[in-house]
Amino acid sequence: MLVKDVMTTKVVKLSPDNSVRQAAKLMFEHHVSGIPVVDDEGHLLGVISEGDLIRRTELCSEASALMADISLAPEDRANAFVRRCSWRVGDVMTADPVTINEDAPLARVARLMQERAIKRIPVMRNGELVGIVSRADLLEAIFAAKQDETAAGDDAIRRSILVRLGENTGLEGLDVTVTVTEGIVHFWGEVEPAACRKAAHVLAESVHGVRGVVEHFPDPYTQ
Repeated sequence: MLVKDVMTTKVVKLSPDNSVRQAAKLMFEHHVSGIPVVDDEGHLLGVISEGDLIRRTELCSEASALMADISLAPEDRANAFVRRCSWRVGDVMTADPVTINEDAPLARVARLMQERAIKRIPVMRNGELVGIVSRADLLEAIFAAKQDETAAGDDAIRRSILVRLGENTGLEGLDVTVTVTEGIVHFWGEVEPAACRKAAHVLAESVHGVRGVVEHFPDPYTQ
């Protein structure tokens, strides 16, 4: 699936001249954790999120903020003060946010969210903001994903499992023998550690038509 298949196209937006209070109100009313900030021409300038607001003076005392910023250089302390106290969205937002093209695969979105520790990403088309994709959208994609469509039959199940053993499972290169009898998958071989055994079990369970999994791996504690 691609970003454009799951993204939200009705995007709540803010101007950099809107107030922080208005930003908080819109997040609360629309049940979103972040809002894109655009100029008068609709060009993306940044994103204001819950993370940008959690150190506001409305939430913490100036004394606690001072303690947190005491080790910063003067310029960084000044910037922290502005973000903490300014009423303008443009002063508080995260500028130059991570963006993604509408034709990017969802795997790219998930990787960016994990690497950057972010919950939502503005979606672009030819430099224009056309939507936003969030963690909630990814959850919906998981729910809507088609089930495995492996052809029925023990031989088809075995072939599917053998192919998947080499697909970034941690089982690549291990001496694993697979047999399937009436939908029951049997694993044989020397497989360690326990996480690899678990991966083999999960892999088999994900294949359509599998009715059960039996592991014949030797117990390392009895060898």
